[in-house]
Amino acid sequence: MYNKFVVIDLETTGNIPKKGDRIIQFAAVVIENGVITEQFSSLINPQKSIPIFIEELTGINDEMVKNAPVFSEIAEKVITLLDGAYFVAHNVLFDLSFLQEELVSAGYEGFFGPVLDTVEMARIMYPTADGYKLSDLAEQENLNHDRPHQADSDAEVTAELLLIFLRRLAALPLVTIRQLLPLSGGLKSDLQQLLDEILEEFDPMDEGIPKHTELVKDLVVKKTAKTIDMEQEQTNLSYPEHENDKINLLNKGFKSFEKRSGQFQMMDAVYRAFHYERHSLIEAGTGVGKSLGYLLPAAYFCKENKSGPIVISTYTIQLQEQLLKKEIPLLASILPFKIHAVLLKGRSHYISLEKFHQSLSDENDNYDTTLTKMQILVWLTETETGDKDELNLSSGGQIFWEKIKSSPFGFSFNLEYSDRDFYLKAKKEAEYADIIITNHSLVLSDLKEKAAILPDYDYVILDEGHHFEKTATQFFGASLDYLAIRLLIGRFGLEDQPQLFHDMEDIIQMISEGQEPLLHPFKLNQLVMDLTYEVDEFFNLIALFAKKKLGAAPRFYRSKVRFSQSDGEREVRALVISAERLAFLLKDLQIAIMERLKWIMKSKTPLTTSQQTTLEEIQTFLNDVKELRDTVMNCFIREKNDVKWIEIDMRSPQNITTFVAQPAVVADQLQEQFFSVKKAAVITSASLTVNDSFHFILNELGLDPVLTETMMVSSPFNYQKQVKLLIPEELPEINTVTIDEFVIALTEQIISIAEAAKGRMLVLFTAYDMLKKTYDLVKESGFLNDFVLMAQGISSGSPARLTRNFKRYDKAILFGTSSFWEGVDIPGEDLSCLCIVRLPFSAPDEPLTEAKSKLILERGGNPFTEYSLPEAVLRFKQGFGRLIRTETDRGIVVVFDKRIITNQYGKSFLASIPPVSINKGRIDELARIIRSWV
Repeated sequence: MYNKFVVIDLETTGNIPKKGDRIIQFAAVVIENGVITEQFSSLINPQKSIPIFIEELTGINDEMVKNAPVFSEIAEKVITLLDGAYFVAHNVLFDLSFLQEELVSAGYEGFFGPVLDTVEMARIMYPTADGYKLSDLAEQENLNHDRPHQADSDAEVTAELLLIFLRRLAALPLVTIRQLLPLSGGLKSDLQQLLDEILEEFDPMDEGIPKHTELVKDLVVKKTAKTIDMEQEQTNLSYPEHENDKINLLNKGFKSFEKRSGQFQMMDAVYRAFHYERHSLIEAGTGVGKSLGYLLPAAYFCKENKSGPIVISTYTIQLQEQLLKKEIPLLASILPFKIHAVLLKGRSHYISLEKFHQSLSDENDNYDTTLTKMQILVWLTETETGDKDELNLSSGGQIFWEKIKSSPFGFSFNLEYSDRDFYLKAKKEAEYADIIITNHSLVLSDLKEKAAILPDYDYVILDEGHHFEKTATQFFGASLDYLAIRLLIGRFGLEDQPQLFHDMEDIIQMISEGQEPLLHPFKLNQLVMDLTYEVDEFFNLIALFAKKKLGAAPRFYRSKVRFSQSDGEREVRALVISAERLAFLLKDLQIAIMERLKWIMKSKTPLTTSQQTTLEEIQTFLNDVKELRDTVMNCFIREKNDVKWIEIDMRSPQNITTFVAQPAVVADQLQEQFFSVKKAAVITSASLTVNDSFHFILNELGLDPVLTETMMVSSPFNYQKQVKLLIPEELPEINTVTIDEFVIALTEQIISIAEAAKGRMLVLFTAYDMLKKTYDLVKESGFLNDFVLMAQGISSGSPARLTRNFKRYDKAILFGTSSFWEGVDIPGEDLSCLCIVRLPFSAPDEPLTEAKSKLILERGGNPFTEYSLPEAVLRFKQGFGRLIRTETDRGIVVVFDKRIITNQYGKSFLASIPPVSINKGRIDELARIIRSWV
């Protein structure tokens, strides 16, 4: 690169220069001929007071800028630096708008040269990155960024990132760069000019395809490794039954292997379950080495018995990735034979190269779609799987994915992409695999599709098995979401909108050769309008029903409202009638579109690739419409004994409304359709027992206690020495005071504990409303201003990203609910204090809880002891398990809910976790214990 780039970063008093916000620090780094040639920075006197929050963010205060120059004094230097250069910044429009305002105020014309945005460049060059904040990217590239939100430090890091981006751009295949070029005209920055300059440096006849890539039609994709040859000679296939044999094996994979008796017991139990074809429940405590505990016997059994693939199913994507990238390579280093393991997801997770290639010729893309196309062009040179989960897509990018995802329908006969179809490749590899890693949803979908997704298999391991019943409940149920349905109809559009309807009519007009087509679009257009109206009317009726049921009760967040068709209310009857109309309209829409498709195909007119792709998208749309109609029928018209409810946010009922129908019990369905047809299923988790009993989980899954093996493998950790459980006695019981009064008392306790523990705290809530109130009050109090406070649903980012950010700070507090009770892995000193606000009972008016309780009552049982309590205990065990992840971890668990010691059922919670040291007392006494412990 022989251009001049000037990387700018500013610190300012606020975000809006037009409203008087000013620069307080300016920094520039000059890059010429690929090296940094000059750096300049200066504090700036803004001639106004610096707000407190800006001072906290940047560390710059009024005293520091009092004797600094005003901007006009450095304006000439800035103009000189920028002369003949690209203006570069991380979120360039922010910095440019401030600089323009200041330059004009100082009597200069401003900057009118090309600009580059390193946020845009990062999204394109790092399509799989977790985040695009400057600190995220600096960490990814191991760049020293010790003073974030200081302009000189930020500018220097941004400059180093720019140099990396420039090198990566220049190393891209020329075919890819040429495809990026026209798209880049739709960006906020002038990347198009830079790409033009890069292309000028290369021979126009040179295709420039790197060795690790290949050209598939016009797309450059990464070469895929050849499928492992499974016909090799296999030796030493006998399962290592003796302890010494296991130790000798495992020593190969670990530099310093420490024997875990529990892991060996688990290995033998899994092997026996497969060998004797019996279902098995294995609870494996933290630190047992559960993954290897089932992978090793599964591999041996598969090879010894030529049993076909063994399916390993998980609940979370994180565990799938861990198995594939960490545990399977470890297994491979141990085994005396080769093992072939693959990850298989649902079809919609994989890209269709043909659809994507066709989309590149589409015009009038919005910004999100343009950026997503550029991300994917770069990603195709890197990905081996074509799996969407690798990508970091914006919400607009997620919508675009619907157009380019793999689908089973094909009007096109272009075979050029068939050898590189990512989904078919994954399925083909699964056919020859020893181990198939997938998720609970796909295992259940395979039931519905009559084994059309997974190869035939008889043996399965369900990891995170305590979630299988919940996943099955959702799978055997149905839901209708307002926004999802409107987006579906929007994909088809009206005749005058640039969507599928318009494209289909263009094909019909082309076939008619200028004559009036036999199929007039007016009726179809009216049908789409009627359908849109009916969807709005249907969800309006749902909102009216919910509003009436909720009454005047204050609601702060999403509410659930039970729905019953046996209720003879006028609103219920109106809703059922609207659902019937909706089902009829959806059927009419299907028929009308299918008539048009048949007419097109009957004409046998040759179609372009673009037209064939359009027809394929319409067929996919039709499939979605059929599925939607089936859901409406199942929810309102067909006789089903499902539990039905409405999830709604009354602050935005038109946008955030979902109707849900799910069976209260799935045990019989699981037994009949899944467990009875599999030779052996191993269900494992760290949370399967309540009071050392598997009764609850056996009942939920429909497993016969006599025919199912059970085993508990205790954690090898010394919880007595590693954990102290503290119970504050001053906090009122929540049922005796208002939520606001409880939150005030809770906040005081959290502040005291945080000061004693010096941060590294995870606070788990059972309800978002209380989380938000507590977070707001802690923040407003000002007592923890030197702590980094993060909260699920308030701080930006997914749970995984919040967890990563939490680990970066010593004095951090993370407020979490729902997903933070499990699956979060924060080993070592990154987490030293876990707070559990309430025992995690489901609300008694939760629709599924209410329905399950009613069924238990009808057969003379006790809903609390048979369902509510064991469900809460399992969830409590999951939350408790967040603290101690390795044998060297130490920490504090604080349970704010006194019921754990004051109520008889509290013993069930304490009996279901490892034995720990318990202290109860006043908060000042507990704070002293915390200080001495941490």
